[in-house]
Amino acid sequence: MHEPPAAATQSSRNFLRNRTGNFAVMTALIMPFAVVLTAFAVDQGSLYTERRHAQAITDIAAIAATGNISKAEAMVAATFSDNGLGQVLVRGAGNTTKPLPGRPVANVIRGRYTPDPSKPRASRFVPGKQPYNAVQVSMEKLGNLYFGSSVMAPPVIGTSAIASMKSEAAFSVGSRLLKLDGGLANALLGALLGGNINLNVMDYNALAAADVSVLSFLDALAIRTNATALTYSDLLSTTATVGQIAAAMADVPGLDSVSRIALQTLGAQSSASLLVSLNTLIDLGSVGQLGIGQRPAGLDIAANVLSMLTASAAIANGDNMVAANLGGMLPGLGGLTLKIAIGEPPQRSPWLAVGEEGTVVRTAQTRVSLVASVSPLSSNLGGGIHLLSINLPLHVEVAYAEARLKSIECPTGRPESLRVTIDTTPGIAELYIAEAYGSGFADFTRRLLFRPVAIADVSLKLLLIKLDLIKIKGYAHARMGNGVPDHLTFTRSDIDTKVIKTATTSDYTSSLTSTLIDDLELSVEPLGLGIDLKVLLGTVTAAVSPALRGVTPALDKLLYNLLGMLGISLGQADVRVTGATCGRALLVQ
Repeated sequence: MHEPPAAATQSSRNFLRNRTGNFAVMTALIMPFAVVLTAFAVDQGSLYTERRHAQAITDIAAIAATGNISKAEAMVAATFSDNGLGQVLVRGAGNTTKPLPGRPVANVIRGRYTPDPSKPRASRFVPGKQPYNAVQVSMEKLGNLYFGSSVMAPPVIGTSAIASMKSEAAFSVGSRLLKLDGGLANALLGALLGGNINLNVMDYNALAAADVSVLSFLDALAIRTNATALTYSDLLSTTATVGQIAAAMADVPGLDSVSRIALQTLGAQSSASLLVSLNTLIDLGSVGQLGIGQRPAGLDIAANVLSMLTASAAIANGDNMVAANLGGMLPGLGGLTLKIAIGEPPQRSPWLAVGEEGTVVRTAQTRVSLVASVSPLSSNLGGGIHLLSINLPLHVEVAYAEARLKSIECPTGRPESLRVTIDTTPGIAELYIAEAYGSGFADFTRRLLFRPVAIADVSLKLLLIKLDLIKIKGYAHARMGNGVPDHLTFTRSDIDTKVIKTATTSDYTSSLTSTLIDDLELSVEPLGLGIDLKVLLGTVTAAVSPALRGVTPALDKLLYNLLGMLGISLGQADVRVTGATCGRALLVQ
């Protein structure tokens, strides 16, 4: 029986209004999209976590690389490997290798970071700029897809980090400590300080054995000079007399009584007109930004008392000449006169500096003239020849020596593994037995010229002819210095025990003046009397050479000690590191 039309219409309406089962239908339609979205969300979350983990490892790698910049690539590879990233390929310059599954790639770039707030953050790190104090590490790896790998390629996760570290060392050049001769030291310091110095050997040995804290010395100097400086750099931009410097060192706590009294004596006896530009004596680098009385963490800055004193006197006498009469100080000599001219170190380089890699200290160019009167072994040479006098005019030119801070490393990251390397180039030395002419002795803008000089005065009597004061002239020249830097390495123990290390030229000669005398050429001017002077010259040479060789050991020692007190030596350069710190590597970007 057929349903009436009205009933059929009503049934259709009821069917259309019925919502039973709609959720199941919608679920069936939406479920594939929901599954895809869920998989995408899981992959994205996983990639985000993976990227954060990779960034954390990159940060650690940058810090490790900065802590040992010379082995930065090895430190980066080891850090990534130790943190579960496997064998990371550290790409070199120009290498464009892409990351592969299980093989990330990394770039390591050394450079210099300057924490200058006036510069945009992105421009504070300069790749390749030396000296290096920062490392940029970039890493790329393929991310892991757990659900989307079938429909898309794994994305590349890229991370980057820059870490910087401020390593500093305090070091000086020309800090040789000698077995001092009181008479020579008094004569030299008296000439340099413009006074009558009268200390004994015990006083000098005490000063040579004593160290002072440089910052404590500057604190005392600020009081002595009534300085209004707020920072150490402000103080170092001023001047002080050598007397004030000596007195300020005497005020530093910890000195023994002998050193303190000797310094007070030197302070009182030195000329008040000898001014020292303090920034030519000391360069504190970034430590100079500290206020007077403050101290840097972990960095000891010390200086030898006698070395600082003589360096101050040398700087105060820059471009001036000082002279001293050493009298009969050495056996076999009838007299000894000394002239010294000390130039200004190039670029006003300091004697002691605190700084990072690349910091340089230099000694001053120095000229020394020694004229010794040598007693003849015999005056009557026979054949009517009489040797009246022998002179040994010795001229020494010493170019500046240079010490450049090459590296500061703590390979294990611990302070006891500290290693400081100083590239040291000794000053080239030239020695002459000759007469200097052509420019002022203290004019370092020009080279001096040299010519034969009178070595001996001779009288000659032949029958009725008597010739007095025949001049026997001589000339000799020796040179030492190869200009190649020596790499002097100081360990933590070397620094703590105040070790002084020496760079020596490859052709250093132990006996200096004897080398000159071996090459000394004697000549005599023709007299125009038809006399054969070859016999005369041969006879005089046979008498002069032994007399000169007899005094050369004493002159060698005198010259060695004289230059050593000035902080220089022939064919050598002495370097001392008094403090250093590797600092801490910190993330900066």
